[in-house]
Amino acid sequence: MDANQMGHALEALGDPTRRAIIDCLAERPRAVGELADALPVSRPAVSQHLKVLKDAGLVTERADGTRRIYRLNPAGVAALRDQLDTLWRRALEGYKGAAEQPEEENP
Repeated sequence: MDANQMGHALEALGDPTRRAIIDCLAERPRAVGELADALPVSRPAVSQHLKVLKDAGLVTERADGTRRIYRLNPAGVAALRDQLDTLWRRALEGYKGAAEQPEEENP
C-alpha cells in the first residue's frame, strides 16, 4: 500500500459509521441490508459508506443473486496494518533516541 492508498484508507476509517461497518464485517461477510439492520443508518447510506471503503481497498464485494455480499479485503487490511506497524516502530525508535540523549541535549 503506497502513501496515497494509506491516506485513503485512514480517511475512510475516520468516519464512525465506516468503522462500525468494518467491525460488522470483521465478524462475517454481510449484505447491505444486514449492515443497515445492525446500524442506525439507511441502506443508501450504508451503500455510500461501502463505496468509500471499497475505493480505499478495505472491503470487497461479490454478487449473490440480486444481492451484493461485502467482506473485509484481507490484502487491504494487512497492507494498512503493515504501514501502521512501520509508523509505530519509527515513532518508538524516535522516542527511544530522544530518551537516551543526555539531559542537557534535550530541549
